[in-house]
Amino acid sequence: MDAAVKRSFKVLRATRASRAGGVMALILFAVLASFPFWADSSWLRLFAEFACFLVLAQMWNLLAGYGGLVSVGQQAFVGLGGYALVVLANHTGLNPFWCLPLAGLFAALVAMPTALIVFRLHGGYFAIGTWVVAEVYRLLFANASFLGGGSGTSLMALRGIPKATRESITFWIALVLAFGSIGLVYWLLRSRQGLALTAIRDSELAAASSGVSLPIYKTLAFGVSAAFAGVAGSLLVLVTNGFAQPNEFGVILSLQILIGAAVAGLGSLWGTLVGALFVGLLPELSSSAPLIGSSHGQDVVFGLIVVLVMILLPNGFAGLLRTIDSRVNSAIKSDTTTS
Repeated sequence: MDAAVKRSFKVLRATRASRAGGVMALILFAVLASFPFWADSSWLRLFAEFACFLVLAQMWNLLAGYGGLVSVGQQAFVGLGGYALVVLANHTGLNPFWCLPLAGLFAALVAMPTALIVFRLHGGYFAIGTWVVAEVYRLLFANASFLGGGSGTSLMALRGIPKATRESITFWIALVLAFGSIGLVYWLLRSRQGLALTAIRDSELAAASSGVSLPIYKTLAFGVSAAFAGVAGSLLVLVTNGFAQPNEFGVILSLQILIGAAVAGLGSLWGTLVGALFVGLLPELSSSAPLIGSSHGQDVVFGLIVVLVMILLPNGFAGLLRTIDSRVNSAIKSDTTTS
């Protein structure tokens, strides 16, 4: 009887639409990979910045949207990755591009003891605690003389690499990192670990009573997001011509990630693309527009768009797409029933 029941159920891990989306993603990856051979260097830099924001949005969505861990301190690991790249490349002689995964590993290792501290807090206290820890790290960066103090430091190891080579390799790394973050989250959400995370988000008490180890899975999500944030931070240093400065890894960066999440909608894998486009590309595309080309004008436009989205689309663009999809499916079912 049990075997018959088991045979009557089937776990669906992919749909026809998701397979078609995977094929389209591969085609898009191949097209984007050819950019360094014909695209302008400004477009390469713009895409690399967009990829960094996309990775940060995906990892924050993994924490908050799927794990229920609303962190306001991810900028700490972005800064740790950026400074780790500078220290490793300048003082060990390693190729700066090979230092990127090491920077992510360093950020993940620092995230482990950090998790022991912040996981003692819950709800809003957890969010405030992560922000305080991030400010502590930023102050450590600003007061470390060997890191250049508050004025920052430069990645001297880039001087021997031609500009065209540096831009092309940086672009390809950004491309792999962006698609890799999407693929990792996609796979993770369809695994037992992803189910455990969503169970923790819905109810920690219910998840624990079902046998889910809260410390292990929460630390796993925290460490993975920190590792990718560290790689994104080191990539941002490469994009900014090899310069790391403490204020670049401050609370403003965290607010940009939160704004992107509010526009996209939590708990959506593809919604983060909209959020990353909003945060990463809109300032560049509007920089030459009259009235809003200045930083203050862009801040006003950003604020107005976020307010309108939160009023008209409280669940973000991802929620709008889900509503449209459900209404279309309901209309199709009603037509089928009528006929």
